[in-house]
Amino acid sequence: MSASTPETEQVNSRYARYVLGVLIVVYIFNFIDRQIISILAEEIKADLAIGDAEIGFLYGTAFAVFYAVFGIPLGKLADVWNRKNLIAIGLSFWSLMTALSGFAKSYPALAACRFGVGVGEASAAPSGFSLLSDYFSPRLRATVLAIYSSGIYIGAGVGLFLGGAVVEAWYAWYPDMSQAPLGIKPWQAAFLAVGIPGLLVAVWVWTLKEPLRGVSEGLVAEEEPHPFRATSTTLISVLPGLSLIALWRAGGLRAIVINLVALLLLCAGFYGLYVLMPTALQWLALGAGIYITVTWVHYLKLTDPACFGMMFASRAFVLATIGFPSISFVTYGVGFWSPPFMQRVHGESIADAGLFLGLGAAIGGFIGIVIGGFLADYLKRYTANARMYIGIAIPVLAVPCALGFLYTESVVAAYVFSFVFSILSPAWIGSGASTVNDLVMPRMRATASAYYVLMNTFIGLALGPYLMGQLSDVSMAAGMASGEALRQAMTLGLVMFGVSAVFLIFGSRYLARDEETRIERAGMYGEKDVTVL
Repeated sequence: MSASTPETEQVNSRYARYVLGVLIVVYIFNFIDRQIISILAEEIKADLAIGDAEIGFLYGTAFAVFYAVFGIPLGKLADVWNRKNLIAIGLSFWSLMTALSGFAKSYPALAACRFGVGVGEASAAPSGFSLLSDYFSPRLRATVLAIYSSGIYIGAGVGLFLGGAVVEAWYAWYPDMSQAPLGIKPWQAAFLAVGIPGLLVAVWVWTLKEPLRGVSEGLVAEEEPHPFRATSTTLISVLPGLSLIALWRAGGLRAIVINLVALLLLCAGFYGLYVLMPTALQWLALGAGIYITVTWVHYLKLTDPACFGMMFASRAFVLATIGFPSISFVTYGVGFWSPPFMQRVHGESIADAGLFLGLGAAIGGFIGIVIGGFLADYLKRYTANARMYIGIAIPVLAVPCALGFLYTESVVAAYVFSFVFSILSPAWIGSGASTVNDLVMPRMRATASAYYVLMNTFIGLALGPYLMGQLSDVSMAAGMASGEALRQAMTLGLVMFGVSAVFLIFGSRYLARDEETRIERAGMYGEKDVTVL
């Protein structure tokens, strides 16, 4: 196939930019539905009689475990099936589950809805990363994926603003909650308001065109003739119980023994965490998620050694998928707890906190992500480690702003520091996603992205908000005021910035070599020949 075919002409085309725009809208809805619980936290806590740790679990782990685990088979499906259809189906499901959250009347019921939101949203990022990597050339990848990822902060900001506005309006319309339709509380009305429109966007996504896989790099692999059969084996590999059958078929008794030893070690480790921080649902859910991940990685090694080797035999890949997600520990934690912080420490109303933090997150996040992606692509002309260096720079630049936000006595200054933090803290996102995609072959992109999203989810989303909430609860139990307790917890969370810098510095030692030898490494691990355009 020559470079002038219709398939190659679609790369970087006007239609490609249209697809990027549609997928940004999808990602905005992804994070509206995810982030809105932050501005509703105080309302939900009061209504359901739960603490900071529990609300951190609802926002983080309850969502994160299902998001991460189902991202594995859905990532595999995205590698072998129609990606835009998968995104449309997933958007329909998570929007429905968000709307159903508006009818939850208990902590377990709301947790169940959050499980469902996690399952649906797991389809978006791996499919989106893979789809856009085929619509745009590698030289624009960090910029394009950064622009796409700007939907994170736009959606988070809109979620804060919209959630606060709906709550305030609901109180104004129904001062007597017994008169509200179906007895719906303000926080429940907010979930309904953001969930239902997503169903219409799903129809829009269904109309997009699917590009030829690998066309942007001239590396076109054969299409999978039985995509659902291929995906079903991956799904079985992540379902507890059935996963043992899959391992038996793939690796025999030795695989089962290794898996059971890993299970025992994880049980011991998470029991120790439960003793230290006795929130049973948190550690059961996270422990189950990590066990499923370990099982899947082992199964991948047995059934797709080329994909496993390209990911886990690459030191750059392993270090990047720990270093970048460690930044998200801070960004998820600070992002989630900022509205309650402004309400507790500065006495801001839910509407004002939602408006100013929401606008700051939406505008600042968009600016930061796009500039970060552009700088990563520009500087990569001069150094292969440009994207790693962007990640390393984040802690140095963002920590002073975070401390300013937490310790200023001025409400205006707090919002200003939050806005600047919103610009700086997400500038790594395009770099992280593009680094992962650059280290694997085209057919492996969605699987590699699913693992990367999984690590972001476990380290950032499942641990950041929860641990900050847990530390806050411990301090309040010791007699500290709720605002000061939360301030201290958020400050301690900034330590993870240092952890991220260490991993990314080490990762930069291997990145250039692993990128340059990508095709050679693939052949060494047994990858089949690909068609070079």
